[in-house]
This record gives sequence, structure tokens and C-alpha cells, in this order.
Amino acid sequence: MADNATEGTDGGVPPLPEGVSLRPVEDSDLPFLAELYASTRREEVAQAPWSDDEKEAFLRWQFESQHKHYLEHYPDCAFQVIERDGAPVGRLYVDRWEREIRLVDVSLLPEHRGGGLGGALLRRLLDEGRASGKPVSIHVERFNPALRLYRRLGFREIEEKGPYFLMEWRPPALR
Repeated sequence: MADNATEGTDGGVPPLPEGVSLRPVEDSDLPFLAELYASTRREEVAQAPWSDDEKEAFLRWQFESQHKHYLEHYPDCAFQVIERDGAPVGRLYVDRWEREIRLVDVSLLPEHRGGGLGGALLRRLLDEGRASGKPVSIHVERFNPALRLYRRLGFREIEEKGPYFLMEWRPPALR
């Protein structure tokens, strides 16, 4: 079921880019999500002195651990697959709390990065935050290339947690 609107908003959030839709994650998406996760980590794992099979097994284990963590710690999260023209191209995980919108994760396949889709999804989430009067937050690894995008959109580091920054964007009413 494609979703061209974000749940829990007042309708002030713009539509998704042309050809893009969101739908809930299903069990049948797990192989895609595992491959998506691996695509975000292969470069750093390439440095390990392991065989290709060991590297892929490690990436599968990391994905399974992360997936379990998200399900356990974000039980009310909207876990969504991003589709472009009906094909899965990424994931968008958003947890809407009473006083905050937490962007748990956003990832795109390599061939869909850098083309504006991630920025459009983030701006749409910021519009939701503006309409609801809630800040939007995310944990970002300090060496993540998307850090530049978050800063450009107005996110600021508010806390360091190990290898992560907790970043927050605040709507004008809360600044």
C-alpha cells in the first residue's frame, strides 16, 4: 500500500516527489533491507582482512542486530520502504513522539544517493515538524557524508554519543 502522505500530520506536509511512494516494511522486504544496509557499510568493511564471504556474513549479522534493536527500542516507529516507480530504493524509519519527531534511519541505494531524493524526504519531515511544532532529531555518525546535508537543512549537533552526534532541527516557534 503506497503512502503519499505522512501519518499524524495536519495536511500541511507537501506531497512526495513524482514517482516516489512510501509503504510499510513487510517481512518479504528483509532481503532488500539487508542489501541496502550492506551498501552503506561495504566501503568501511572492505578494509577488514577477511574473505568476501566473511565480510558479507558480518554485514548480514550487523543488519540483523540493527533490525532487532530498532524493533525493540522503537516499537511505534513507522518503518517504511521508499519506492521510486514501484521499485524499492531505500528505507525511511520515523518515530513520532509526543514532543519530538525522531528520524531513526534514512538510507538509499547508492545509485539513488546525491540526486535530491534524500533532501526532499528530509525537507518533508521538517515541514511536518514545523506544522506540528515539534523538533526533528537524528543520530548521525560523525563521518557520515550526509552530515553536510543535515547541517545545510539546519540540524545542529546537541550531544555527542560515542561515534554519533545527536542532531536536532527546531521549528521557528521553538528557536
